Amino acid sequence: MGVRSVLGLELDQVCCYKWWGAEELAMSSARELFFILAALLLGTPNMTNSSGSTSPGHTEDGKVDRAIASSSIDRIRSYISSGWDNLTRSTSDCASYEDTKTAGPRILYLPTEITEPPFLKGLQDHCGVRVERLHRRILNPGEVDLREIPNEGLLYLPNPYVVPGGKFNEMYGWDSYFIIRGLLRENRRTLARGMIENFFFEIEHYGGVLNANRTYYLTRSQPPFLTSMILAQYDADQAPGQGDLKWIEKAYGFALRDYEQWNKEPHLAGDTGLSRYFDHGSGPVPEIEGDPDEYYRGAAQFFLEHGGVSESHLLRIDGGQSANQPFEPNFEFFVCDSQDTKPKDANCAPADRVALTNEFYKGDRSMRESGFDVSFRFGAFGAETHFFAPVCLNSLLYKTEKDLEKMSILLGRKEEARRWNRRAVERRKRMEKYFWDAKRGLFFDYNFKSHERSSYEYATTFYPLWVGLASKNQARAVVQNLAMFEQPGGVVMSRHESGAQWDFPYGWAPVQLLAVEGLRNYGFNSEADKIALSFLTVVMENFDRDQTIKEKYNVVTRSSETNIKAGYSQNVIGFGWTNAVFLELSYGLPSEKRVLLDSK
Repeated sequence: MGVRSVLGLELDQVCCYKWWGAEELAMSSARELFFILAALLLGTPNMTNSSGSTSPGHTEDGKVDRAIASSSIDRIRSYISSGWDNLTRSTSDCASYEDTKTAGPRILYLPTEITEPPFLKGLQDHCGVRVERLHRRILNPGEVDLREIPNEGLLYLPNPYVVPGGKFNEMYGWDSYFIIRGLLRENRRTLARGMIENFFFEIEHYGGVLNANRTYYLTRSQPPFLTSMILAQYDADQAPGQGDLKWIEKAYGFALRDYEQWNKEPHLAGDTGLSRYFDHGSGPVPEIEGDPDEYYRGAAQFFLEHGGVSESHLLRIDGGQSANQPFEPNFEFFVCDSQDTKPKDANCAPADRVALTNEFYKGDRSMRESGFDVSFRFGAFGAETHFFAPVCLNSLLYKTEKDLEKMSILLGRKEEARRWNRRAVERRKRMEKYFWDAKRGLFFDYNFKSHERSSYEYATTFYPLWVGLASKNQARAVVQNLAMFEQPGGVVMSRHESGAQWDFPYGWAPVQLLAVEGLRNYGFNSEADKIALSFLTVVMENFDRDQTIKEKYNVVTRSSETNIKAGYSQNVIGFGWTNAVFLELSYGLPSEKRVLLDSK
C-alpha cells in the first residue's frame, strides 16, 4: 500500500489539518519562556505541515513560540498521584461492578476451587451483586465455552488493582505493565505487587493472564509483559534492600506457565517457529460499547465497498455459492448496493443477505488480543490478525526469554539460564529472517499464510530496540527512518489513515515510552529526548485546557480531539497508562532538560 491510505487517499491529502487558531492557544508568558528554553536545548525541527501552515506553538521558521505554564507540571503530577486512588478497584468494592460495555445484572464469578471470601455477604446486601461459581475449573487457556456463561460478569481477584479509567473498569493485561511502572515510580510498591499477584491468580484459576477480569475476556490474553512487571517490581524492592528471592522463585513458575501458552498451538505462526495472536472464542465480541451490530455493520460495508462478497470475510447466505459454507451468521444485512447496507428489516430491494465469516470473527478477536484494536495493520479491521507473526508479540517473547534467563541466574539455576539464552538467540535469528527489511530499514510483520512480509509501516518497529534484540546497524537504520513516524506531538502509530484509532494520526502513551527507551538503549538520546518532550508537552497542553489526561492523542495536531471512523469513537479520560508514561518520560529526561518541565 505504500503511503496510500486504505481509503485511497495519498498521505499528503489526509494529513493536511487546519491548525488551531491563536485564540485557542493563548498562554502565559511563562509558557513562551518554556518553549524558548526547549528550542535552545533540544533544537527545533521544521514543524510546517504539507499545507504550509505551522503546528500550534511554532512559528513559520520552526521556532517554538509558546509554552506550558510552569505550574502545569505540579498540577498534572498532583492529578496523577490522586488518580491512583481514584482508579483503584477491588472485587469487594461496589464501584468495580459497573460495566458500561455490556448490560445485565451485576455478577461476581468465583473459581470453583476457592473458599468464599468473607466480604461476600456485604457485597450482596450493599451492592446488589449476585455471586456465582464458574461452571468448571479452568486449567488452560481456551477451555471455556462462553455460551456456558449466559450472563457476563466480573471475575474475582484477591487484591486491589488500578483500572485504566472510564468504560475500562477492570484490570487489563498490558495496560497494567505501564500502570505498575507509574506506581513504582511513586513508591506505591504494595499496590503494584498486589496487581502482579492478581495475574498469578489469573494463571492459577482462569488459565492464563487475561485481556481483563470479565467473563467475556476468558478466551484471550494480551501482549505478554508479565516478566517485565515482575522484574520492575523486584528492582524497585531491591533499591531499599527488600528484594525477595522467594517471591522471584514463585513468580518464575507463573511466568513459565504464561510463556508456554504462547509457544504451542494455537499460538504458533505456521512453520516460522514464531508466535501469533489467537483468541480461542468464536463469533462477534459482546464488549463493544453501545450496539456491537453497528461496528460489524461498518466492517461489512467496508468489505462490500472494497471487493464485495468474498469467501474470506463476507458471504452471501441466501442460497447460491455459499449455501453450504461453514460460517456463523451472527450478523446479517440486506444490501441495496455497494454503497449502502441496512438492517435486515429495512425496505430494500434487491434483498441480498450477507454475513461476516468465522474467519473474520477469528481475526477480529485475535486483533483484540494484540491490544491494537482497531488498526488496519493486519488487514482491514484486523481481519487477518491470526495469519501474522507480529513484531510486537515476538519481541516481547524474546524479552520474556531474556527475563527468565535473568531470573534463573538470580535463583542459581545456571543450566536453565543457558537454555533460556539459547531460546532467545534462536528467536532473534528467526525474527531477523522474517521481520527485518534491510532495504526499507524497518521491522515488519510476517504473513505466514501468504508467505510475505508486510509493507505496513507501524510503530512496533521500535519494539526490537526496546527489548535489545536489534543489531546496532538495524537500530541505526530505524533511526534514519524516524521521520516516517515522528510528528509534532510524538510518534504516530502508522503512516496509514484508516479511520481506526491505532493508526495515523494517533499516538499512544505506551508506544511513546517503548520508542523512547528503545532509542536510549542504542545511544540515540537526543532523538529520544525530542520525542519524549514532544509527547509530554502535548499531554500538558491538553491537560491545561481540559484538566484531564486522555487515552490517546492526535500527535499531528497535538490535540486530544479524535475523529474515529473504524472502531471506538471515545477518547476515554483517566487514564492509567498515560498517567504512568507521563511520569516515566518526564523522569527519564536528563536533568538539564527535565528542568523545562520542573522549573517554576
